[in-house]
Amino acid sequence: MFHQGDIIHHTRDALGGILVIDYRKHRVLTFDSVFEQSKIDRRRPHLPVHEYNRAMMLPAAFARPRHVTVLGLGGGVMVNAFHHLYPDCRIHAVELRPAVVDVAREFFSLPDSDRLAVTIADARNALGALPDASTDMILADLYNADRMSPAQAQRHFVDECSRALTDGGWLALNYHRTPDPEGPYFRQLKKHFAVLLMFRSKSNNTVIYASKRPFDALHSKDPLLAELEKHLPIAWRKLMTRVSRL
Repeated sequence: MFHQGDIIHHTRDALGGILVIDYRKHRVLTFDSVFEQSKIDRRRPHLPVHEYNRAMMLPAAFARPRHVTVLGLGGGVMVNAFHHLYPDCRIHAVELRPAVVDVAREFFSLPDSDRLAVTIADARNALGALPDASTDMILADLYNADRMSPAQAQRHFVDECSRALTDGGWLALNYHRTPDPEGPYFRQLKKHFAVLLMFRSKSNNTVIYASKRPFDALHSKDPLLAELEKHLPIAWRKLMTRVSRL
């Protein structure tokens, strides 16, 4: 991958390498591996490029959040997207590695905004410290260089997300594979959430959505999706056709 672009930044911390690579149109964050942690359009840094990142935005079509929590900042792709899409939304991002936060600020246009708070901490500790019913959406994207954090696959993680979400809250999880729908993880999700949905990306990531409340389905031609597309062009209508109910 690296030979196709220019490495414009390379640093290391206790957990490994952090590289920023520029291509003709895009900028990529990677943790010393073939996997891209974040990817932005250099001309429009608020626009998610990876399909799974775009898919993780879909709960915004069902509920306009006042507060969003992002677990796993990376290059700040989803933070940038929500900051751009909803000017009144407050965002709390949690990132384990201070050096990643520095890179997001310097190279990925992380907003310098009083609507954004960044906590440097283990996501499990930060999640446990959130007050009850304090956030409308939790987007969990916890990955190291080559695999998903085990924390994201724990039933206690689901319990804590549910506790921190408001009554109409949404949880979106970027999962490296589809958990067994009959297994303990999905049973825990069903215990706390009224509706579960799934999106399978072309890169084989599975985005799992969990809503605290039932909701009306959206047709792909719904005017709301067209309106969202004007403000954040990520193919909302096309993505929505690939969401299935579990």
